[in-house]
Amino acid sequence: MQRRAGFVSGGYARRLELDHVLIPVTNLSAGAQELEARFGLASIEGGRHPGFGTANRIVPLGDCYLELVAVVDQAEAEQNPFGRRLAAAEPGLDRPLGWAVRTDRLDEEAARLGLAVSSGSRATPDGRTLRWRMAGLEEAVAEPFLPFLLQWEQGTELPGRARVEHPAGDVSLVGLELEGDQDRLDAWLGAGRLPVTLREGPPRVATIVLTATAGPIVLG
Repeated sequence: MQRRAGFVSGGYARRLELDHVLIPVTNLSAGAQELEARFGLASIEGGRHPGFGTANRIVPLGDCYLELVAVVDQAEAEQNPFGRRLAAAEPGLDRPLGWAVRTDRLDEEAARLGLAVSSGSRATPDGRTLRWRMAGLEEAVAEPFLPFLLQWEQGTELPGRARVEHPAGDVSLVGLELEGDQDRLDAWLGAGRLPVTLREGPPRVATIVLTATAGPIVLG
């Protein structure tokens, strides 16, 4: 049976918002070329994640984005749960790895869930540094249908709002289809609503559903 997660309307429509979905690839350039050729989705260079052994490319979608992510330093990746999970994942555009929600109340949400808060950053190709704080990454690695939480540093432009021309036209993310435990997800998100549905199954992000000028796009 399929149910919509966080079906009660309330403050979380603003307190938790879908930020991005991670897609594992072996090679960022090759993954980006395949994504554009198959689906008409363009991407821009992201950057390295210090301490994680990973790097990314961004597929801007307005208030959210897709993140192509790859291991670029195997030894460094082996030193953290996310790097190890990515290294072990079967790469592919139809195999989403996980997802993230953003909030402007990270400390409050982390306290509610009993999570520790950590910081992250990456340098952009134009020399800027994007900074954020996050919580729940290890839990999301262990249970991929759960999102990790992040809060962008004040004044940071959301990566999804970067300017790009998609061959598919105007593209927006309609929602995510997840598999996992409904009660667990409801407790994680709290009372609210996000564009996700969930069905029983092994914990994972099953499908990314987008709409574009050229027609619907489904990854998964």
